[in-house]
Amino acid sequence: MSARRPALGFIFVTLALDIIGIGLIVPILPKLIEQYQGGDVTAASTTYGLLHSTYALMQFLFAPLIGSLSDRFGRRPVILISLLGSGLDYLLIAFAPTLSWFVVGRIIAGLTGANFAAATAYIADISPPEKRAANFGLIGAAFGLGFIIGPALGGLLGTYGMKVPFLAAGALTLLNWLYGLFVLPESLARENRRTFSWARSNPVSSLLALRRFPSVIGLVATSFFFTLGHQVYPAIWVLYTSYRYGWDTRATGLSLAFVGVMAAIVQGGLTKPIVKRLGEVKTTLFGLLLGCLIYVCYGFASQGWMLYACILVGSLSGVAGPAVQGLMSRNVAPDEQGGLMGSLTSLTSVAGILGPPLCTTLFGYFVSDKAPVHLPGAAFFMSAVLTLLALVLAIRALRGVTPHFEPARESSPTPSSH
Repeated sequence: MSARRPALGFIFVTLALDIIGIGLIVPILPKLIEQYQGGDVTAASTTYGLLHSTYALMQFLFAPLIGSLSDRFGRRPVILISLLGSGLDYLLIAFAPTLSWFVVGRIIAGLTGANFAAATAYIADISPPEKRAANFGLIGAAFGLGFIIGPALGGLLGTYGMKVPFLAAGALTLLNWLYGLFVLPESLARENRRTFSWARSNPVSSLLALRRFPSVIGLVATSFFFTLGHQVYPAIWVLYTSYRYGWDTRATGLSLAFVGVMAAIVQGGLTKPIVKRLGEVKTTLFGLLLGCLIYVCYGFASQGWMLYACILVGSLSGVAGPAVQGLMSRNVAPDEQGGLMGSLTSLTSVAGILGPPLCTTLFGYFVSDKAPVHLPGAAFFMSAVLTLLALVLAIRALRGVTPHFEPARESSPTPSSH
């Protein structure tokens, strides 16, 4: 038990650094691409969108492979190799002489970023079933922390040069790799490892393999539509707040920092007591229902201060993610945790590919003269519908198995709970 705490801490730092690395380059990436393309803003915008899709596509293609490799060889070598590749990739991008080399760097970044699957499986390995949902909440906390630090630090370092944030991200990642090389223990016991199979390691086969777990299918679909709805934030937040409230870069940055703070508080501090109090099933339903309502509030918010109220309350909907992951993890054997997490990471990547263009297209259409009605919040209403669909799927998937996941039943098992 003593080895679990430092190992879990390392995974938390690894995930946080992944997000910090991404956040570091967010403030300067569009301008850097614009420089590569001779100041052509239109061309730079198109390239920026394609780079986002490329990054997500690489994660979609390689997350199942990395998850399966971690099921075969263990989590430790996969995580460490991915960290080393990620650190070197930041340095490659920093010294990229042309846009083509920059694109290659982003492809590698998407590939190494798929270590999320192995890191999540590591958490499942070292967490007792009843604590998995709470520990999965650390993923959201790492995201929140990285989202606070990354953009702020990237904006500051960017004043010293466009390449400086990439150098900083590379240095942080390589230091974390070096630390893990000496202190990170393996989490997957040899008896729980399985033979590597290419059939299970491509994204299509990996997703189709989930059909063997009927209860997981519904929960996987729930997770996908919940994540797809969530894409509205990175896709149109800046566009929406600038258009509707006239926010400048500073105001937008402050709002994003507040999002990060609330994500860290909810995922790192409130998920565990909420799950303990409500159980994983009720936590899932609560989070999804609240998410539906908050998206509607975002869409109707007529003044900027209202968004802060939405963020404050709506951040609680984030407990649905780790609760659903905990439920799925309970229904999968120890030697398939990596494959499951790889598939989930791939689904997240699919949402990252499909969601942003869908949201930006809706936003652009409903603020244009072509729209039958002026509706800047149309994308948020679409996210509300997607989250409502996730809620319906969750209710169907959990029907008949609810007692098994309720904490009160775990202390006093009955025949129906087995």
